Amino acid sequence: MDFGAILIPAAVVGGLALLTSMRILWEYERGVVFRLGKLTRAKGPGLIFLVPFGVERMKKMDLRIVALDIPPQDTITKDNVSVTVNAVVYFRVVDPAKAVVEIEDYYFATSQLAQTTLRSVIGQSELDELLAHRERINDIIREIIDEGTDPWGIEVTGVEIKDIDLPQEMKRAMAKQAEAERERRAKVITAEGEFQASRKLAAAAEVIQRFPVAIQLRYLQTAVEIAAENNSTTVFPLPVEIFPQVMRNLQGAREDAGGGGFSESLKKLLRGEDVEEEVLPEGIDLGALKEAAGGLLGLGTGAGELATESPTDEEPVQESRSGAPEWEKEKEGSEE
Repeated sequence: MDFGAILIPAAVVGGLALLTSMRILWEYERGVVFRLGKLTRAKGPGLIFLVPFGVERMKKMDLRIVALDIPPQDTITKDNVSVTVNAVVYFRVVDPAKAVVEIEDYYFATSQLAQTTLRSVIGQSELDELLAHRERINDIIREIIDEGTDPWGIEVTGVEIKDIDLPQEMKRAMAKQAEAERERRAKVITAEGEFQASRKLAAAAEVIQRFPVAIQLRYLQTAVEIAAENNSTTVFPLPVEIFPQVMRNLQGAREDAGGGGFSESLKKLLRGEDVEEEVLPEGIDLGALKEAAGGLLGLGTGAGELATESPTDEEPVQESRSGAPEWEKEKEGSEE
């Protein structure tokens, strides 16, 4: 019996069996091995050997994180606002054996579960909450999907809502709301500034009241600011508080000069009444003053004309025994 003829075919068959049973798995891969259709275990990474001739079969599983894009979902929020939301789900296989045995297509199943969960969570949330607390919504969706995929050996590492598309009417309403909010803040800030300015002005008024010269310094500063503008017309403001004092000073000066008695005497002359010479200032001629008063009234230059036209029918002119008015006698006496 020739052993060489037997060993050579056996060596060839053994070499072929060795080559067919050898597998190389990358670091991120695992091999789920089935022996005659029965699950044994997951192998890898590196070089592994299987029972040749189809006794053991292997299915490779990728353990890297998968980014699953969820298509846009049309849903209605809790406050009845129609929105279109899309998101992305990050997951990975943590148990290769379960991902092969428990679910037919874990990728498709995870995608469908993510879509239904997204629609459900958005429907239970209000629009303001969805826009303001997006991170909390992401955590809720991730927890629900991770709980549903845990029996499949899938771990959901994160969920991110990418975009929230609103109707045009809602966008315009939100824009108006934002504009109104900005205006409210601006008015509050303006009112706060005016309040602070009023307090500062009150403090400044107290300082000016204690030191009146401060208003003059402020006046000079204002004049310098006006001159720097290169204006053709320069306005010098005067505080209204000085006018009552000026009028009182003028009134006092007129009374000191006898102006009060003189003005009253002039009014009596214009009415045709008698005037005492002691009331008139020194050096004033009573006859000349009467003629001047008559000229101002347009009654002529003579004293007689003033006397004849000034009385009325109801109030006759008092005459002396000789029949002439008393003020004509005074005039004759003054002429003498």
